[in-house]
Amino acid sequence: MSTVRSSGSTTHNSTSSSPDRLACFVAAVIGVLAAVIALVDAPHAGRIATWGVSAVAIASWAVAAVVLVARTPRLGFTCSLVSLGGGLAMLVMRVGDRQGLGVDNAARRLADVAALLTMAAVVHVVLSLPDGVLKTRGRQLSAVAWYGVALAVGAYYFAGAKALSPWPLALAWCVAVGSALPALRGRYVDASARSRQLVQSLVAGSALALTFVVILITLHSLVDWPVDVGAPLLALSCLVPLGLGVGASNISSHVDRLLVHLITALGTVTIVAGAYLLAVRGFDKAPTTHTDRNLLWWAMAAAAVAAVAQLGLRGRFSRIATSFTYGAREAPDEVVRSFGTRMTRAIPMDELLLQLVESLRKTLSLASAEIFTGNGEVLDLVVSVPDRPTRALHVTRDERQVISRAGVSGNAWASVWLPSIATSDAVGPLRVAPISHAGELLGIIVVSKVVGAVAFREEDDRVLSDLARQVGLALHNAQLDTALQTSMDELRRQADELRASRARVVASGDAERRRVERNLHDGAQQHLVALAVNLRLTKDVVTEDPEAAVQMLDELGAAVQETIRELRELAHGIYPPLLVDSGLGEALKAVVNRSPLDVELITEGIGRYGGDVEAAVYFCCLEALQNAGKHAPSAHVVVRVWEESGSLLFEVRDDGPGFDIRTAQRGHGFVNMMDRLGAIGGAVRWESEIGHGTAVRGSLPLD
Repeated sequence: MSTVRSSGSTTHNSTSSSPDRLACFVAAVIGVLAAVIALVDAPHAGRIATWGVSAVAIASWAVAAVVLVARTPRLGFTCSLVSLGGGLAMLVMRVGDRQGLGVDNAARRLADVAALLTMAAVVHVVLSLPDGVLKTRGRQLSAVAWYGVALAVGAYYFAGAKALSPWPLALAWCVAVGSALPALRGRYVDASARSRQLVQSLVAGSALALTFVVILITLHSLVDWPVDVGAPLLALSCLVPLGLGVGASNISSHVDRLLVHLITALGTVTIVAGAYLLAVRGFDKAPTTHTDRNLLWWAMAAAAVAAVAQLGLRGRFSRIATSFTYGAREAPDEVVRSFGTRMTRAIPMDELLLQLVESLRKTLSLASAEIFTGNGEVLDLVVSVPDRPTRALHVTRDERQVISRAGVSGNAWASVWLPSIATSDAVGPLRVAPISHAGELLGIIVVSKVVGAVAFREEDDRVLSDLARQVGLALHNAQLDTALQTSMDELRRQADELRASRARVVASGDAERRRVERNLHDGAQQHLVALAVNLRLTKDVVTEDPEAAVQMLDELGAAVQETIRELRELAHGIYPPLLVDSGLGEALKAVVNRSPLDVELITEGIGRYGGDVEAAVYFCCLEALQNAGKHAPSAHVVVRVWEESGSLLFEVRDDGPGFDIRTAQRGHGFVNMMDRLGAIGGAVRWESEIGHGTAVRGSLPLD
């Protein structure tokens, strides 16, 4: 049913967006046709490039509108309005130029108004990204404000019979679009992945356009090339709608990587261009001759080539400098950064430590690097480069405290506190870095150089200290993970035992109810049926043979007593009345008196307890006595119950033949006792050896 509702919703949205799509197509087509008409009948051949580029820009907005309307109809419709406004502006301007009325005629001023409204429509597009809807009140007011500004400025120029200069118009476009971009950042962060691609493509197109705009303006300001920047700037503006169209298509999956490079390139170009403009224009040293312009041109070209080459060769130069300075491909502190990065990945601790000692040996030009770990009085060698046989360092408790508080130490310190290291085959410059966390020693890092090598520097000691701190954190986390996993395993085991215990309790209860039903049916019920039959027979013979009736009544009395006895035994098996009335001591005394075994009962200062506690101890002792009677019928049995340390304890011990508890299987009786005690927080255990009897001990908390 949810699928049906979803389909209905989709159909409704598609139907409701059909007018927007139709209007989008109509506006885009009209705008392109107007631009084509203006281009075909351009009155001045010298301006054909500007007219042609303008037509291409309008067509770019039309293409973006057609591509966007299939995904976001409202955004596509707004883009079509930009195309329509630009096309109408071109057509009206062409009419004014054709009439030969000059640049200040009404048609030209009307074209300026259309251009300003087109600028406001572009701002509307940016504000409505990524879905084409002005959702917030602020965005709606901003769009209305820019439309109002466009109309006000257009009315001012129209009423004053003035034509709008291209440079202020271009500046106004940049300010308008720039003012809308900061609000786009928040929408970009909260947008979906597909919507982010649309925004990324728009910004990528804008960044690429701005990069070339900066280059063109710089060249025009310094060397007067190109002479007319209008046509190139219009051509670059096509990258903005094309970026929107690419973002709405399926070819923008990697635009995020391209965007990073484009923004980097834009920043680099802006800095270089600003430096040239400041050096040349700021100090009023503008070139005046053709030779000066050529020289400046080649200087800027060389700077551009150098900037591009630096981006590609920066990493290689860094590696060469690092290798020359440190004798390795990486700086020593790079080991610390790379280890911190690898700690966040799913890498086994042994592999992580091995990578660490290998990196240390390369970056510090070491003869050997070793890591010892351990929690007790023994520190075991876990990794070493080069590979060495496994060995251990023995440290006392006091020595562990001294080592954990020590910093990175050298040969003299090691000869006092770790002489086995200082006297080993690594007799060159030595460093020992304790691995500790919260004052607890978890291991040590031991590094050494060959005899006669350059001693360790202060920078090397700092790297070892930072590494030891990070390794200590990693080892501490590994211990926590191990403890957590052990706790989880124990919880799973207890949960499994609890589920099994509950299942056994349910099964035992069902079996007990069936036993009671069977005993009632086969015992007391049969006696009662026989009594009913004999009563009817007695009634029949009482008048005919009084003596026989008296004899039958005597037999009925004996039968009633037998029935009462069976019912008492049955009730006693379910829950002994004596346990309820007199407590655990008297109930166990009755069990001992009825037992055929040689039983000694010891109850030391016990009183009355909860019904569940007394019942658990009573039935566990009864179960243990039954097992003793089954496996050791001639043994002497001692039943002891006492209270100690807030718990009620019991023990049933016999001097029978015993058994090997390691090979014995848990019987039904032991499982019953374990379930009964475990249900109320108690525990039971069996102790036995062949030839030394058996003892069953249990405890129950009284809190």
